[in-house]
Amino acid sequence: MFSDNKRPMNEIGGQPNRIEKNTKIKGDIVSEADFRIDGKLDGNVKTSGKVVIGKDGYIHGKVECVNADIEGSFNGELLVSDLLSLKSSAVIEGTVSVNKLAVEPGATFNASCSMKGKGGSVSSGNASSSSGGSFKSSLGNNSSSNVGGTAKAS
Repeated sequence: MFSDNKRPMNEIGGQPNRIEKNTKIKGDIVSEADFRIDGKLDGNVKTSGKVVIGKDGYIHGKVECVNADIEGSFNGELLVSDLLSLKSSAVIEGTVSVNKLAVEPGATFNASCSMKGKGGSVSSGNASSSSGGSFKSSLGNNSSSNVGGTAKAS
């Protein structure tokens, strides 16, 4: 009746996991499913899904994922193979490697950042942004736009 190798289509990657507010975890987490952290994690997360750090969430460690939405705080190494989205309340420190980056005004982004280009190559620069900084991005046509930090992607 049930087979181990079949999953319903709406459960790709399994059920989402959650670390609730007022919960503190020390250690490493490996999962194929999405992960939401509203508490505190001192350790590493590796998932083939999405990582969400809620407004009260905090991670200190290494995170490897496909997509990430961050409203809370992160300190460490962040490896996102597709889109990293930083909300206005986000505070990021450490090293970041992404394919695509979206930053809302007000986010604090104090990180060394590497961004994959269209051809899969990685260009890197140092980004340091908070209120009052300037973020420079050169994409394809060598034009610059000021948003808040210093990073260069091509």
